[in-house]
Amino acid sequence: MIVGPELIAVAVFLFTYALIIDERIHRAVAAMLGASIIVFLHIVPWEKIPEYIDLGTIFLLMGMMIIVNTARGSGLFEYIAIKTAKLAKGSPIRVLLLFSVVTAVTSAFLDNVTTVLLLTPMLLYIANVMRINPLPFLIAEIFASNIGGAATLIGDPPNIMIGSAAGLTFNEFIVNMGPIMVVDLIVVMGMLFLIYRKELRVSAAEQEGIAKTLADLNEQEAIRDRSLFNKSVAVIALVVGMFFVHDHLGLEPALVALIGASIFLFWSRQPPEEIFEKIEWPALFFFGGLFIVVGALVETGTIAAVAGLVVNNVHSEGEAMLIIAWFAAIASAIVDNIPLTATLIPLIQDMGVSMDTYPLWWALSLGACLGGNGTAIGASANVVVLGIAARNEISISFVEFLKVGMLVLFVTVAIGTAILWLNFVVL
Repeated sequence: MIVGPELIAVAVFLFTYALIIDERIHRAVAAMLGASIIVFLHIVPWEKIPEYIDLGTIFLLMGMMIIVNTARGSGLFEYIAIKTAKLAKGSPIRVLLLFSVVTAVTSAFLDNVTTVLLLTPMLLYIANVMRINPLPFLIAEIFASNIGGAATLIGDPPNIMIGSAAGLTFNEFIVNMGPIMVVDLIVVMGMLFLIYRKELRVSAAEQEGIAKTLADLNEQEAIRDRSLFNKSVAVIALVVGMFFVHDHLGLEPALVALIGASIFLFWSRQPPEEIFEKIEWPALFFFGGLFIVVGALVETGTIAAVAGLVVNNVHSEGEAMLIIAWFAAIASAIVDNIPLTATLIPLIQDMGVSMDTYPLWWALSLGACLGGNGTAIGASANVVVLGIAARNEISISFVEFLKVGMLVLFVTVAIGTAILWLNFVVL
């Protein structure tokens, strides 16, 4: 029996996905192995590889990694953390709320993994100074990071991929996803207050003592390099401003990030070899390999066949929007949202033959980004925060996280789909 290219493409895709889920080998290696098999068997011809590797996604991530790694040495992020804690004036509830807002806003303009890497150690330090259980703060940071990252084009890798594939602008993400995430963040903060209110309760005397301890922290001492600090603020502000107007300037988001990175490296005079060493190269190779593996499904017509099946059984854009949002959300709680998004993007593109796909992109963004809140392994930020907590002998079990995470998943996605339905179906 001769095995057709369609079956080979599906088999390699499932094999690669299984390796990613299994996690016994690094997911970048899994993706590169799958891509190697695809190219070796000529499922995707060598000359067509550039068609399937989304350089917009890869260069946008690379540019932002360079900016963050250059700014990291200035003490900017520690400064923000201490300033936030002092504003809370000893109230654990205010610390949770303020840190959540700072995490969400930072995650909207930097990638959320970088945000939690920078803020989690400082959050643990502040919880230790306040002598309170850090668990509610860590859980809140995870949810705030994933919610904030969903609000913008550059906040979460699925959004970067969606924006590049669909040609969506930074401002379109702000307009369509921003309001949803503001509502979701407010609701989730209320939920966490109700769930952890006992852990967050302290007496007036204890709060006063905590406030005095926090007041002794000097955020100015966190600044390790004043010149680099000022340059970091200026460059990040410039890049964010350019993201808002990139479509008017005729610049792709990836180009904005690379321009900002090159300006920052030139201005800061930081050794480029040190900065480039800190780029998350495994993540970039993971994306590249994954694009080729999914490209094989497109090349063989497999995605088009699945899209045709979906279209024949879906009667409206509204129905398709709900199916994509909830499927992406539930699936993202179980598997990594990056390969899931890479698989669904060409599916939605092929559905454009018979329906308006514009609402479907927002449904995919909603589900892929917020679904990660469901489980401890649902998003990269979750794994990073829980890993840092474990190294500090703070245990958060899978089941313990699941109880809160699935509740947050269903509530936030329900709010999001309701707002999308109102915007694209009712109005």
